[in-house]
Amino acid sequence: MSEKITNLTTESLKSTVASSALPVLVDFWAPWCGPCKAIAPILEELATELDGKLVIAKVNIDENDAAATDHGVRAIPTMLLFKGGKVVETLVGMMPKAGLKAKLTPHLG
Repeated sequence: MSEKITNLTTESLKSTVASSALPVLVDFWAPWCGPCKAIAPILEELATELDGKLVIAKVNIDENDAAATDHGVRAIPTMLLFKGGKVVETLVGMMPKAGLKAKLTPHLG
């Protein structure tokens, strides 16, 4: 995984999204999820392309099920975009890079 993508826990998720000056895209995923594996390289590319404009983080729901429950995650992959500590965009399922970038761009500085 890219060094530009942070792994979060239930505990670190709240503080990370609350304290970040940049928007934070949090990918809720699991190792057994095929679409999660498929979108991972896209997120790595975006982490490099949008470095300095967006923070990308991942939460493994098998290890941090409370984080998923707290945020109403019912299907994976689910990506929540936080800005100012609040969810501004919810993206569920696999999507092409161009589509994902188009959803994120309006929220970037």
